[in-house]
Amino acid sequence: MSNNQPRILLVDDEPNNLYLLEELLQSEGYTTLLAESGLKALELAKTSLPAMILLDVMMPDMDGFELCRRLREDVNLQTVPVIFLTALDDDDSRLRGLEMMGDDYITKPVKSTLLLKKIASVLHLNQMRMQQSQIQIGQQMKEKSQRNMAAAWQINQALTEKFRLFVPEQFLQRIAPRGVESIELGNAKEEELSIVFCDIRGFTAIAESQQAIDTFNWLNAFFTQMNQAISSHFGFIDKFLGDAIMAVFDRPGQHAQDALNAAVMMRQNLREFNASRDLFNLKEPVNIGIGLHTGRGLIGTLGADSRMDSTVIGDVVNTASRLEDLTKVYGCQVIVSDAAIAQLNQPEFFHLRWIDRVAPRGKQQAINIYEVLGTQTYPLDEAKILSLPAFEMGIQSWQQGNFPLALSSFQDIVNKNRIDSVAALYIRRCESRLTSLPPDFEQSGPAWDGVPVG
Repeated sequence: MSNNQPRILLVDDEPNNLYLLEELLQSEGYTTLLAESGLKALELAKTSLPAMILLDVMMPDMDGFELCRRLREDVNLQTVPVIFLTALDDDDSRLRGLEMMGDDYITKPVKSTLLLKKIASVLHLNQMRMQQSQIQIGQQMKEKSQRNMAAAWQINQALTEKFRLFVPEQFLQRIAPRGVESIELGNAKEEELSIVFCDIRGFTAIAESQQAIDTFNWLNAFFTQMNQAISSHFGFIDKFLGDAIMAVFDRPGQHAQDALNAAVMMRQNLREFNASRDLFNLKEPVNIGIGLHTGRGLIGTLGADSRMDSTVIGDVVNTASRLEDLTKVYGCQVIVSDAAIAQLNQPEFFHLRWIDRVAPRGKQQAINIYEVLGTQTYPLDEAKILSLPAFEMGIQSWQQGNFPLALSSFQDIVNKNRIDSVAALYIRRCESRLTSLPPDFEQSGPAWDGVPVG
């Protein structure tokens, strides 16, 4: 027999009985423990957990039934198989053995072959029960683990979805290519982008005229309208800057077209917002200025190890912001750079008019800037679109130095559309030129002097 055979505790107050049982069991390879009293047996069982207990009933101090009862009350011993070996052959004793949850009841004199078969059978049955219990426990743990993993995944998904409310998916693809946990300071990629800056005109005065909660509510409604226009054209908002928005368009080969379409839709959505402004205690319509530029930018994480942000940096961002500033100077709602127009796939789809060549504040190089009047499908400024031939003639005359003809063209435009601030600006420029010309000035050659605006 193997030395790994089960250990059996023998309990009897008669030493001869213990000796005979020990000899019998050891001959079969079992390991035995001996106890001559119930108290001793209980102590041995607790210190050396047996695989089975062969238990005499009639013992002084603590009989077998009482010992079995105590064993069943001990969480560590309650499943150890117990076989009663006793001279008590009456039904009451057998019933008492069943009540104490004994596994078998054998009366003396004991037949060796029967006892060994009983021991082997009970041990084997107990082993199967333990294996089945372990399987069930393992299955339960597996199911619990799966439930915990599913719950953790759902929580993680929920957190990720919430995280995307703060960091757009397009950013995550760049700064967290292997999941949110891979975000590190300095993760960045340089690429061609189009940037849109949108700012609310007169925001401070509006905020001063109402309760903070009212401002909060209409700003959220306004930003929702603007975000709808941006996201529907494959862009995403990088930042909400108080009353301003910085949006990024990154679709390869399409970002300039996407950005300009979004700018047009932002103006359309603004009309819808203003139509319901009474809901937000807004006395006057909200006006905006939009600047749009295309160029290379570095998109990634910026800040410190303990506090970082996702952002885009580069001249493309600065220039877009400066163009938004210029909308105040020219009285336009949307100004776009020549760099963005050069990247358009369908420039003919848009109504555009050249308004100036300027060096935006803080920049040395001058750029051509254009006012966006809408698209073929969604015209925004019909009066300006109708006056485009006259406006272009006025600009051409201005550039050629023919200020009287330019003045006439721009005055004709303003007479028909008094809110055309760009035409009004050129009227003032023409008048300034005409009053400062020397008597013998020949009206030929370019008149623009290259002085930056803004």
